[in-house]
Amino acid sequence: MISISNVTKHYLMGDVLVKALDGISFDIAEGEFVAIVGPSGSGKSTLMNILGCLDIVTEGVYKLNQKMIKEYDENDLAEIRNTSIGFVFQQFNLLPSFSALENVMIPLTYARIHRKERENKAKALLTQVGLGDRMFHKPTELSGGQQQRVSIARALANDPNIILADEPTGALDSKTGQEVLALLTQLNKQGKTIIIITHDMAIAQYAKRIIRLKDGLIESDTRNEESDV
Repeated sequence: MISISNVTKHYLMGDVLVKALDGISFDIAEGEFVAIVGPSGSGKSTLMNILGCLDIVTEGVYKLNQKMIKEYDENDLAEIRNTSIGFVFQQFNLLPSFSALENVMIPLTYARIHRKERENKAKALLTQVGLGDRMFHKPTELSGGQQQRVSIARALANDPNIILADEPTGALDSKTGQEVLALLTQLNKQGKTIIIITHDMAIAQYAKRIIRLKDGLIESDTRNEESDV
């Protein structure tokens, strides 16, 4: 599903060339649960942006579903982000004036789904993540864990193959974070490819595979025998 081959990403900051990624390669198969782990400055956020088609490589090849991402224009990339990848962010990124239901309907609106169908699907997704009784509440009326569940439902709206979660428990207490990770684990068991970006090895232990980054390079890429997925 995902193929990263000798990928580099360099930025010019003034007169200094910053090598955020310095020639990394790996593949992720459909249905995997992968954690990409590293400290600040390791390149994991840059890699997340590339995987999510929010940025393109400087050199090397990124293929998603056997397609060369570097060859796509901005409209194509926007379409891929809306249909193939579901994003879950640390700070939830919900619209505060919209209800949970309306927030989940947003990707379906961009996909030009009929309003009644959008509403029905959003209701079903909120019920799936355990918020069937909170769908008309606004984000300020929901706990952090409930807001993250809304963001997961929104990520699932267009039935993407991949869920890309950036520090999905970073704004949550440990108990609520475990509940969110359990939900991501359940989605993986249902066939979704889950990629978590994190600095926390305790979070990474939920994944079946752990890729460790350091200074823009892959330090290790191992199977996680402790995962119960």
